[in-house]
Amino acid sequence: DARMQSCVGRGTTVWCANNIFLSQTGGIKSAVQYYRVSSPNARRITPNTPMVLTGPAAGHPLLQTLDDPSGVSVLGTVNNCAHGSTPWGTYLTCEENFNGYFGTDNAAFTPTPLMNAYGIVRTPFAAVWYRVDPRFDIAVDPNESNRFGWVVEIDPMDPSSTPKKRTALGRVKHEVAAFAEAADGRAVIYSSDDERFQRLYKYVSARPWKKMLRAGQSPLDEGTLHVARFDGDGTGAWVPLVPGSVPGYTDLASILIDTRGAAVAAGGTAMDRPEWVAVHPHVPGLAYGTFTNNTARTAADPANPRFPNPHGHILRWHNNASDHGAEAFVWSVYALAGAGLGSGDGSTIAPGDAFGSPDGLAVDQKGWVWIQTDGGQPISCNNQMLVSEPATGDVRRFLTGPKGCEVTGWTVADDGRTLFVNIQHPGELATFGAPAAQSNWPDFAGRPRSATVAIQRVDGGRVA
Repeated sequence: DARMQSCVGRGTTVWCANNIFLSQTGGIKSAVQYYRVSSPNARRITPNTPMVLTGPAAGHPLLQTLDDPSGVSVLGTVNNCAHGSTPWGTYLTCEENFNGYFGTDNAAFTPTPLMNAYGIVRTPFAAVWYRVDPRFDIAVDPNESNRFGWVVEIDPMDPSSTPKKRTALGRVKHEVAAFAEAADGRAVIYSSDDERFQRLYKYVSARPWKKMLRAGQSPLDEGTLHVARFDGDGTGAWVPLVPGSVPGYTDLASILIDTRGAAVAAGGTAMDRPEWVAVHPHVPGLAYGTFTNNTARTAADPANPRFPNPHGHILRWHNNASDHGAEAFVWSVYALAGAGLGSGDGSTIAPGDAFGSPDGLAVDQKGWVWIQTDGGQPISCNNQMLVSEPATGDVRRFLTGPKGCEVTGWTVADDGRTLFVNIQHPGELATFGAPAAQSNWPDFAGRPRSATVAIQRVDGGRVA
C-alpha cells in the first residue's frame, strides 16, 4: 500500500512520500487550489531501486550477501513509514516492519537469534516474496534481512541521485527521523523503534553539520547513537551506544546492526510503542514523543504509567542546558490518551476531545502540538487529528478521517495558511472481493484510495 506518512515543502513544490508533487504558482503560499503537476524530479523508489549502505556498518560481514559480497550495495527499501527532512534539503524515510517480507519454506532452517530479535520467522505476516525472489528467503541468504531496518536518505530534487542507507543511525523498525540542531551546530536525529517494549533513540553527529558538508562528509555517517533511559525522578539520560559502553558488544558495526540488543544491554527504557518525535521550532532542546499503545504491559513504570495501555500517551522532554546534543534531560507526561477525565482510565484530557493511539506528531510555529491517531479510539470515532495548546493542556479535535484510515503526515505552507495532511489506507478492513465495503473515500465512486488533503480557513487566515 502507499505509505503516505509526510510531505516536505521546498520552493514552489511540495514533495510527498507517495511520489506526488503538488505545485502552486509563486511559491508555497496560500491558494484556493493546489494541483498535481508533472515534474522531472518525480520517480518511483521500490524494493529494487539501487541503493548503498554507508557509515560504520557498511561492508560488515553481516551485511554481505550472495548478490553483494561487498556488503555495500543493496536493492531497495520496504515498508517505509514516517519521515524526516534535513536542512541540507534531503528526505529521510524509515524502514519499519521490514521483517514481514522475509521467510522460507525450508522447515529445517532455524532463524538466528538476530532474526528472532527483529521478528523474522519462517512464515512472515505480510508477504511471501521469498517464493519469487530468493534474496528474501532467509534460508538461502540469511544476511539479506540485515540490510533492512535503516533510515534511508533521499534527495527529492535529484532523480539521478542514489538513496543511501545511513547505518550510523542504527537498525530498528524505524518510525521517524526528526532533525534538530545541537547548540554547537551538530546534527541531531531523533528516531524510534515502533514495537511494544522497544526504545527511543537519538543520534548526534561528530561535528557541526555545516562544517561536515563543506568538507564533503555526510553528517549522518559519523556520530554517536544513544538510547533513552527514563528515570523515576523525572530525569533521564541518552546512553551512548558505543564499544566499551555496551556489555557484550566489541565493535560499533555490531552495535548498529543489532541496535535492539545493544539498547537492552545499555539499559534503555522499554516503551509502549515509540512512534513520532516532534521538535519545538523555537524552544531549544525541547521535544515531544508519542507512544501509541501497549496492551501487553503488565506493570507500570514512570515513563509508561498505565498497564495495560490500550490508548497510549505523549511524553515531553527538555535536554539539559536547552541543548539537543546534551546527554541528559528532564521529562514529564504531556498527555495520557483515553476516554477522558473521570472515565476511570487515568487519562488527562477532557471527555469531549477523547482520543487514543497517538501516532503522528508535529509542533507548529506557535508551539501548538498537533496529534494524529492510528488505532482504536475510546469513543465512537474514526482516527482523527487534534491540536493541543501546551500552556493550558487543552486538546481540541481538528478533523476526523474516513473509516478504516490512519491520519498521518503533517506539513504547512510557508505562510501558515495551508495545512497538508495525509489520509492513509482508508477502508483498511475491507475484503479483497469487496474493496469498498468499508469506505470509498475520496471520490465515493470506486475503491478507497490514500490521498493528500490541503486544508485552508474559509477566511484565508493562518491554520498553523
